[in-house]
Amino acid sequence: MSLQKPWLDSYPNGVPEQIDISQYQSILSVLDQVCEKYSDKPGFASFGTQLSYGEVERLSRQFASYLINGLKLKKGDRVALMMPNLLQYPIAIFGVLRAGMTVVNTNPMYTARELKHQLVDSGASAIVVLENFAHTVAEVLPETGIKKVLVTGVGDLLKFPKGAIINFMLRHVKKQVPAFKIAGAIGFREALAQGAKTPCPEVVVSLDDIAFLQYTGGTTGVAKGAMLTHRNLVSNMEQSCTWLGKNITYGEEAIITALPLYHIFALTANCLVFMKFGGVNHLIANPRDMAGFVKTLQNTRFTAITGVNTLFNGLLNTPGFDQIDFSSMHLSLGGGMAVQRAVAERWKKVTGVTLIEAYGLTETSPAACMNPMGLAEFNGAIGLPISSTDACVKNEEGEILATGEVGELCIKGPQVMAGYWQRPADTAQVIDRDGWLHTGDMARMDEKGFFYIVDRKKDMILVSGFNVYPNEIEDVIAQMPEVLEVAAVGVPDDKSGEAVKVVVVKKNPDLTVEQIKAYCRENLTGYKQPRYIEFRNELPKSNVGKILRRELRESAK
Repeated sequence: MSLQKPWLDSYPNGVPEQIDISQYQSILSVLDQVCEKYSDKPGFASFGTQLSYGEVERLSRQFASYLINGLKLKKGDRVALMMPNLLQYPIAIFGVLRAGMTVVNTNPMYTARELKHQLVDSGASAIVVLENFAHTVAEVLPETGIKKVLVTGVGDLLKFPKGAIINFMLRHVKKQVPAFKIAGAIGFREALAQGAKTPCPEVVVSLDDIAFLQYTGGTTGVAKGAMLTHRNLVSNMEQSCTWLGKNITYGEEAIITALPLYHIFALTANCLVFMKFGGVNHLIANPRDMAGFVKTLQNTRFTAITGVNTLFNGLLNTPGFDQIDFSSMHLSLGGGMAVQRAVAERWKKVTGVTLIEAYGLTETSPAACMNPMGLAEFNGAIGLPISSTDACVKNEEGEILATGEVGELCIKGPQVMAGYWQRPADTAQVIDRDGWLHTGDMARMDEKGFFYIVDRKKDMILVSGFNVYPNEIEDVIAQMPEVLEVAAVGVPDDKSGEAVKVVVVKKNPDLTVEQIKAYCRENLTGYKQPRYIEFRNELPKSNVGKILRRELRESAK
């Protein structure tokens, strides 16, 4: 069957089918335009300190100068960044890119084993690490190719005396900086000072140079580095701008950046896209402190927020959230995992803004499908393919399926990665000869071109030959007012091969197993109803808030 594109008629306001990035040579072209036009406008804010775009340009040039002149690194070298959302992060990102090098985003919560794998696999030459996690770097350093470690404190780029007080408190009062010893390590501020002494060379960077090695979550198999080029990221920035259309006021937007910048969602959707708008990113260093997060929101004017379902759900269940002034907010964007209808409906009721669901993955930089802006109500779809993007559903034989049929979602567009770093065989497994990226997600397309994720291939539960998709089970149970969170997995069963198990976090402590079973009997057909129900105080999650079904499956064995 040939590819059908019903989505071309479903976009309102005539969203262009194709984007044009010919005016840009790299991400730096976008950055330079923004820094010139919005030099005095705030670009990034944290703990009460703002950096203007003029300061972002100056500091990122200093950092690039240090990498080139101080460390003698070359174009194409990899530099790892291991921090939460601090002002140092965008400075380091743009500095590495200005130097013509590649950013290796690294989860600061990695174990020594995970960190060693990523540093060795990427061949990183240097790393910038928050001092709270430097002991992990010290543990693996001799087994890596790292030549220089740059250490920073939370308060290093904050105004005096606040920055100094925060560093003192974390180091000496709260004892949150474990002892470490790294010979030759240099402070981030000292690196900037050294870089300021010599001019930053202009490095020619092209759209086909690798901007980021973005490692996949590693929840299955070995973590792989997706090679995201400047072309990939500039394309996704332009695609996002096209999608947003006239809903954006350049130079006036303010986005809440709670998801970590080392994750592809916040990296592109927040840091890069809102940089292109001349907007300000309000960096949230510790969104798990929900009370502190809500307090920040109460004192911040913002126009947009991105997050995953668990983040939105957590905010909705934090006292004071419903007292926030949402009058300036016009965009709430959910991705990374399925947005549950119960959460989306409550979000709309509290904030007055529709929670728009989008779809992407590391390998697509990340945006691939998005619901149209101005959506009146949550629709349960991941949306329509964005500009210059094709999508289809294929069966196991690689044949394109008809409307309504369930198969593997496949994506084609300029935002699709160049491949996995030094893993051609793995690349060939996910990008076929025709250029389609096989996402591993089971989906269907309706007659208007909207795509719906049914579930991950690996998460699908097979009950007596019937396919059961965890998202559906979770979506139903999450609508119970007594339920805070829920996850569904398949567990081995002698009679049916697999049976459905749900793990529930209660909102109402009086909730019983029988109540859940009765609710499921009303809303789910027999083979989809959970046979096992377990209550827990919390669900296992990744550092960006995704529920780790794998851990729940393993604990049930």
